Amino acid sequence: MLLIRHGESHFNKHFSRTRQDPGIVDPTLTDMGKKQIETAAKRLRHEDHAVARLMSSPYWRALETAEILAEVLGLPIEIEPLVGERAFFVCDIGSPRSELEERFPAVDFQDLPEVWWRYPDETDDQLLERCQRFRLKAALWSDWQETLIVSHWGFIRGLTGQSVQNATLVRHDPTVA
Repeated sequence: MLLIRHGESHFNKHFSRTRQDPGIVDPTLTDMGKKQIETAAKRLRHEDHAVARLMSSPYWRALETAEILAEVLGLPIEIEPLVGERAFFVCDIGSPRSELEERFPAVDFQDLPEVWWRYPDETDDQLLERCQRFRLKAALWSDWQETLIVSHWGFIRGLTGQSVQNATLVRHDPTVA
């Protein structure tokens, strides 16, 4: 499978300069973040393994990232809450399902509770347990090798051990512990 960290968000832009939480709930992508994902989407068209399935975290920044990828790849977006960010900053408070349904009408949110995010904090052990649950679930998919997951820094680090920048693609084999 491929994992991609969402493009630069307004939280990322502020935090990278100040190292302080700007207090933005469920931030959107910056113009730079959108450009980062457009570039990544073009690269994905030339991958050795075709992407046939697109899944996303329900956070706004991940959904905006997935929208750009979906348009370029011609795929619908599936929601997977397990790949959401580790609850640590204010930006890790999500938007209610009803707001997401209004903004992203092409996405099916029917299995997502109205309040779905973890907050106020998620420990490293809790994050790693969630990553393990996702890994075991994904390992059973017959199409995991053709699946692209839009996720976040903390989740990708917990699942793969890699700390990645915005819009970075990472290959991962969920059948290997």
